[in-house]
Parts: sequence; structure tokens; C-alpha cells
Amino acid sequence: MAAAAAEQQQFYLLLGNLLSPDNVVRKQAEETYENIPGQSKITFLLQAIRNTTAAEEARQMAAVLLRRLLSSAFDEVYPTLPSDVQTAIKSELLMIIQMETQSSMRKKICDIAAELARNLIDEDGNNQWPEGLKFLFDSVSSQNMGLREAALHIFWNFPGIFGNQQQHYLDVIKRMLVQCMQDQEHPSIRTLSARATAAFILANEHNVALFKHFADLLPGFLQAVNDSCYQNDDSVLKSLVEIADTVPKYLRPHLEATLQLSLKLCADTSLNNMQRQLALEVIVTLSETAAAMLRKHTNIVAQTIPQMLAMMVDLEEDEDWANADELEDDDFDSNAVAGESALDRMACGLGGKLVLPMIKEHIMQMLQNPDWKYRHAGLMALSAIGEGCHQQMEGILNEIVNFVLLFLQDPHPRVRYAACNAVGQMATDFAPGFQKKFHEKVIAALLQTMEDQGNQRVQAHAAAALINFTEDCPKSLLIPYLDNLVKHLHSIMVLKLQELIQKGTKLVLEQVVTSIASVADTAEEKFVPYYDLFMPSLKHIVENAVQKELRLLRGKTIECISLIGLAVGKEKFMQDASDVMQLLLKTQTDFSDMEDDDPQISYMISAWARMCKILGKEFQQYLPVVMGPLMKTASIKPEVALLDTQDMENMSDDDGWEFVNLGDQQSFGIKTAGLEEKSTACQMLVCYAKELKEGFVEYTEQVVKLMVPLLKFYFHDDILHFFYCKTCLNFVKCNFFKYH
Repeated sequence: MAAAAAEQQQFYLLLGNLLSPDNVVRKQAEETYENIPGQSKITFLLQAIRNTTAAEEARQMAAVLLRRLLSSAFDEVYPTLPSDVQTAIKSELLMIIQMETQSSMRKKICDIAAELARNLIDEDGNNQWPEGLKFLFDSVSSQNMGLREAALHIFWNFPGIFGNQQQHYLDVIKRMLVQCMQDQEHPSIRTLSARATAAFILANEHNVALFKHFADLLPGFLQAVNDSCYQNDDSVLKSLVEIADTVPKYLRPHLEATLQLSLKLCADTSLNNMQRQLALEVIVTLSETAAAMLRKHTNIVAQTIPQMLAMMVDLEEDEDWANADELEDDDFDSNAVAGESALDRMACGLGGKLVLPMIKEHIMQMLQNPDWKYRHAGLMALSAIGEGCHQQMEGILNEIVNFVLLFLQDPHPRVRYAACNAVGQMATDFAPGFQKKFHEKVIAALLQTMEDQGNQRVQAHAAAALINFTEDCPKSLLIPYLDNLVKHLHSIMVLKLQELIQKGTKLVLEQVVTSIASVADTAEEKFVPYYDLFMPSLKHIVENAVQKELRLLRGKTIECISLIGLAVGKEKFMQDASDVMQLLLKTQTDFSDMEDDDPQISYMISAWARMCKILGKEFQQYLPVVMGPLMKTASIKPEVALLDTQDMENMSDDDGWEFVNLGDQQSFGIKTAGLEEKSTACQMLVCYAKELKEGFVEYTEQVVKLMVPLLKFYFHDDILHFFYCKTCLNFVKCNFFKYH
């Protein structure tokens, strides 16, 4: 007995170390925990959860670990337990739920119960834990609010708990949810029952008959959406977004009420930004998943558009904006970004025939507003709707372009920036017709805007718009402008190179280098006369831009050199080929020291492949240096995980994870960091094999061993296709020579 108590005490210390902020201590604790046998883990964890005198953090950690154990290793651990131990675990869990007084802890124990119930549904749908179902029924009608919450939480977490008896219990389930949704005294019960209703509907997404049977729960559900929002809880609103995305047909009987509520919440500035954006997301999602349904409610669409535009006006004054040298990632939580994205998606979902007539006058009024924020929003709105309203805008494109170009002269730099954005986006959305019709006025206007020396954010964005323009510009149209383009790009490059040396600023130089690459890529051999003008400076940048903050500039310059080499051809490039290869080789030797997110990696990999294309068989001598890092990058194995709702709440997209919802509160997650580089590396291996032929033979076996499993993943496994398809599709449709 004393020995068991001592072991349990040791386990409490282990739980504390698992929570340690010290990485070394925590890692050692994780290794120790992993080596504990499964049955012992369950015993220790249950004891820790049961012990109300233990530290709250330790109990909560124990609850999380037990749920994870049941989720990830149920088949290895639970069936090996003696039947009396299995019975004891089930009864003890239910007992702990009833005894627990802390709400947050009770929820975690309910999550364990839900996970156990999920695993105790056999292949035929039989629930092998009837006591769990009885507990659910007893608790949901209990006078104890904590138990009612527990029952709803378990059902929300695992709505498939009834197994093959679901149809039999359907009316009981419905009565249970209706009764809880009508509880006027306890808002938390109403909220939980609404979330449980949504989870149940989502878990039965193909059961149209069930939608009809549960249609009369929708008014109560929508009321719960409204009420919870004003209690600063957006969980039910998020459930509504999920329904709109996955089972929009369920909303059909009360679509008008759903849309009106969403519109009301979106327009209510007393709510926080996230709630307003989620309300807008309901409408936008329906425009994508149920466009035909939404087109019948044009009054709602007409009222939603001004709301999106109003969000796009929600911008902050920033004195440092015009000359900021580091581009912050877009603030995806901001109203302006959310409104622009929503407008883009709605235009694509509903089509320009409906959207353009509704938005045109609004945009015209905004562009005439004396407040710069409205002019900025109007131009960004034009950028956003181009793809969805393509057909309708083509007929009036001349009028639009002439109007937008005027704003490149606007007194406010952020409006000029938005005008550059609109030009660049139209150059992509309406290519190549845009280039054919407007080449003269657009090139002249962008080159003039690139001279805006006092506002480098505007200069850089004008260069970015020029990249979009030249990328899809027919070569024959660009050639007459080459002299003028080269003159401007060279003078700006020289000036910005001086500024880099004197002030350390690099933003415009990064974009100008890419503009040069894009012009050369389109001009091809016609770029030969300008080669000597640029190459010395570009080599200088690669040689000297070695500081960490210049990694992106260096990577883009490496890309530029290789694209110019490809454009002008081997004969011209050979005068610098040796120097360039030495610079690349020097970078390659530092490859192993690069951080995983170093932007130079993907530029380097692509540049080597272009050098192979230029040099042909002469490139073979460099393979021993190139292939090691390339194979390492192509062999990246992404982190994957099967996660439930609780785990997902602790992981965000900011951590580099993306998720596919598998239903039953479970998602498949993949950490996407490194996948872009993996994709590029796979393309390059194909390139080497194609260019070097027999010269690549000694690497064939290891490349085949790497590539064949990727093809298998693509063709045979739907879930792995989610994250391998990009590699495989790009590998098949290899177009890395094109600037992108």
C-alpha cells in the first residue's frame, strides 16, 4: 500500500514536470511518461483526477492525458485490461463526473467519457456502455445544473453515442434538446443544447429526413446564436458557420431568419470584430455552398454588400506606414481584411450578374469621398470583385482602368497603394486582354509611380503590379517598352542599392529585383543587350547581402540571376557562369546551417534547376554538392495528427497547422511548414533527370525510392492526398521555369 502511494506521489511530481516552463525538465518528463505501461498510466491518471486535494493544474493535465491516451492508443491499452478493471473505469468516470464541483474540470472529465464512449461503439454500431447512455438520460433531466451541462457536453462531444439505436431514440433526443433549449433560467444550458444540436446535425450530414425532423429546432437555435453573442460567447455562432458550410440544406426552412440574424449581428458595432466577422461568414459561406438558395434572397445580398464595404473602411492611421521596411503579414483578424476577403468570395459564389449592379454605385461613391479610407476601400473592393465579376466587368474595363489610373496620383499614399493593387489584380484577372488593350497607359503609369521616392511602400507595390503585368504580357507587346522599362528599373535598382548600404532599407529593392526577373523572363533573348547592365550589381548583392534580415533579398536576387541566365541563354551567360556557380556553391555549403523557414532555400533549389537547364551536361559536375540538400528537402515528412476539438482549441493556424474535419468532433491535422519546399524539391529532381539523362543515373535509385511512395499517396489515400497532392500535381505539371 505504501509502495503504491509512493508511486502515485512520484506521478504527481511527473505531472508537475510535464507542465514545467523549462524545456529540458519537460522533455525528460515526457520521456518518462511515455515509458510507463498503458495500464499503469490509466490507474495513475484516474487516481490523480479523483484526488480533489491535488493541485488543479495537475488534475487538469491528468484529464487531458487520459483523454489523449484513449484517443490515440485505445486499441493497444483498453482491450488488454481485465474486464473488472474496464468496468471499474467506466463506473468510476461516471462517479467522478457526479462528484466534481469545478465546472472546467467536469468538462474535461466529460471529454474522457465521450472519448471512451466513442471507442465503445463496435463495428455493428452497438453501444457497449449502456450505463453511459443511462447516465446521459438521467443527467439531462436532473435538477442539478452541473449534471445537465455534463450530459449535453458529452452528447456535443460525441453525437454518435446512440450508435445503431439512434433512430429508435430520435424523438427522445429531440425532446431532450428542445427541453434544454427552452431553459430560460440557465443561459449556459441553452448554449450547450444549441451546440449539441448543431453537432448532431453535422454528424448526420447525409440524413435529409433527419433535417426535416429537426427543422423546428432551428428558431430556438437561432435565438441561442443571438443570445450567446450578447453574452460574449461566439461558440454557437461558430456552429452556425459550420452548418452553413457542411449542411446548408438544414437551414432552408428558416433561411430568411438565418440571413436576417446574421446581417443584424454583422451590422452591430457593439459586438466585437470577431463576432461580426463570423456573422458575415455565415452569409458568405452560404453564397459558396448554397448559391441558388441565396440568390432568392437578393434583398439580403444587397444589404450585406454595404456591410462588407463598411468593414473595409475600418483602417487605422499609421504615420510610419509609407516607409515601413518590413512588410507585416496582413492582419487577418482586421475588419478591413475580412471584408475584402468576404467580398471576393461572395462575388465568386454568386457571380457578377447579381453582385456588380449592387456594388457599382457604392464603389463610385466611395472613390469620390474626401476621406482617404473610403477611396482606399473602394479601390480594394474593385480588386476583390474582378475574378467573380470578370464577364460583366470586361465590357466596361476601359472606363474602370482610366478611372483607377487617376488614383495613382492621389494625394494620400495608401490610396496610391490601393490603386497599384487594383492595377496588379486586374492585370492578373483579365490577362492577357488587359495587357493587349492597356499596355501603353499602364506601363507608363506604373513606372511613374515607382519613382515615388518619399513612399517606399507605394514604390514597392507599383513594382509588384508591374510584375503581375509583365508575367502575363505577350512578348511582342513588351519589346517596344524594353528600353524604357530597363532604364527605370536600373536607375531605381542603383538608387535603392545605395540606400541599402547607407540606411539598410531593402523593401523596394526586393520588389525591383523581382520586376527585373519578370521582364527578363518575358523578353527572353531580347534581354541580351541589357544583361551587362544588371549582372554586376546582382552578383554584388548575392555576395554581400549575408545578414539574416537580407535573406529574402538574397533569395530573390538568386532567382533573378538564374531567370536572366535562362532568358539570355548559355552563350551570353557563360561569361558569368563560373562566378555565379561559385556564389551558389558557397551558399550551398551554408545550407545545413539555414533555419527551416529560411526563404533562400526554395529560391536556391529552383535556381539550381535553372542552372541545370542553362548548362546542360556541364551541370553534372555539381550534382554531388547539390543532391544532398535537395534530397533532404524532398524527404521532409510533415507532422500529422488526429485531433479532437479540445486539442484543436490549443492549436491555431498560426502554428502552421491546417485541418480537415472528419466529423464526430475529430479533425485530421498537418503541419504545413516545409511542404512548399518539399514540392519544389520534387520538381527539381524531375528536372535534373530530364536534363541530364544518363548523367543522372547514379541518383536514379534513391530518387525513385523517394518519389514512388508520393505517387501512391496521391492515387490511393484520400486523407494523405490532402497534403501530398500539391507535391504530386506540381511534380506532374512541372512549370518552375515560369516566374511565380
